[in-house]
Amino acid sequence: MNDLPGSAIWKDSELLECVSVVPEVPHTASFSFKAPSGALFSYEAGQFLTLEIPAPGEPGGVVHRTYTISSSPSRPRIVTITAKAQADSIGTRWMLDNLQPGMTLRAFGPAGLFTNAASKADKFLFISAGSGITPMMSMTTCMYDEGQDLDIVFINCAKRPSEIIFRQRLEQMASRVPGIDLKFVVEEPDRYSPWTGYQGQFNQLMLGLMAPDYLEREVYCCGPEPFMDAVREALAGLGFDMDNYNQESFGAPVQEEADQPELDDVVLDDAAKATIHFTQSDVTHTCSETDTVLAAAKAAGLNIPSGCTFGVCGTCKVKKTSGDVHMVHNGGISDDDVEAGYILACCSNPIGQIEVEV
Repeated sequence: MNDLPGSAIWKDSELLECVSVVPEVPHTASFSFKAPSGALFSYEAGQFLTLEIPAPGEPGGVVHRTYTISSSPSRPRIVTITAKAQADSIGTRWMLDNLQPGMTLRAFGPAGLFTNAASKADKFLFISAGSGITPMMSMTTCMYDEGQDLDIVFINCAKRPSEIIFRQRLEQMASRVPGIDLKFVVEEPDRYSPWTGYQGQFNQLMLGLMAPDYLEREVYCCGPEPFMDAVREALAGLGFDMDNYNQESFGAPVQEEADQPELDDVVLDDAAKATIHFTQSDVTHTCSETDTVLAAAKAAGLNIPSGCTFGVCGTCKVKKTSGDVHMVHNGGISDDDVEAGYILACCSNPIGQIEVEV
C-alpha cells in the first residue's frame, strides 16, 4: 500500500474508466471504475454518482442518471455502481448492453446526505427493496472493513430469492463476524426451489419478528417510493421516533407542511422578465423569473448536465459570476460553494440580469 498516491483524490473533471462489469441478478450488473490518473476515490458510504450516458435519439445524445455507490470508501482504488434496468430504462439499459472494460464515462459527484458516516448510533436497522440495497451494502462493507463492533439488522425485500442482490457477499460477511443479522423477504419462491424464509409484503408483524428492538435502532431505508412510504408509515404507526429515520430517494423529498422551506419573503413573478448571459457560450436568453436557470439554458439550446432536477444530486452546479438568483435546494450544494458563487441550475430562479459560466 506504500504506492498509494494519498494526496491525489479523484475529481469529476476526470473521466472514469470502466474496469469490470459483473452480472448480479437479472437485468442488473455492477460496474466498477478507476481513475486513469491513479487518483483515489473519497466519499461517504451511501453517497451517489451521476453518470453521463450515451443515448442516441435523446437531446444532446446523452442522459444523466444517478446511482448510489455500492462499493465502500474503505476500498478507495475502485468505485462501483450497481444498476438495475427497468422496462423503460434508457441509460441503464445502454450500460448493460454496451459498457465494457476500457470504455470511459463522465461522472459528477460524489454527493448525497444518505450516509451513517457521522452517526453516533450503536444499533442500525437497514431496510431496502430491490436495487435500494446498494447504499446499505456500501455502509455495511465500510463498517465491516473498519472492524467496527457491528449491530446491524439487515432487511432486504425482493421479488424472488434469485433476485436478491449481493446475497452471497452479505452472507459471507455475516459468516465472518457477529452482528450482521440478515433477513430476506420475497414475494414468491423461485420455481422448483423451496424457500423457507419470510414471504409476502414487508409489514409491521415482520418488523417485530425480525428486529424486536427496532425502537432502539437508527433506521436507514431505500427502495421504490411506495415501499419507502409503507415503511415510514409502519414505523410511525408503531411509535418509532422518526428523528432516527433516514431514507434515500431520487424523487422529490417528502415534506410536511410545517417543514416547507422559508423563501426569505421572495415572491417570484411570472410576468417579471429576467435576462441570463451564458458567458462561455456567449448566449443571452430572456425568460420569466419563475423559470429556472436549467430550463432557460435548455430553451436557449444549451446543455447543463442535470440529474434529479430538485436540488439533491448537485449535478447541475454552475458558477454565477454576477447578479442574483433565488435558490431553494435540498442539500445538493454546500455553503462553501454557495459563498464561492455556485448555484444549482435546476432550483435557481434568475432575478433581473445574471451571468453564469455555461
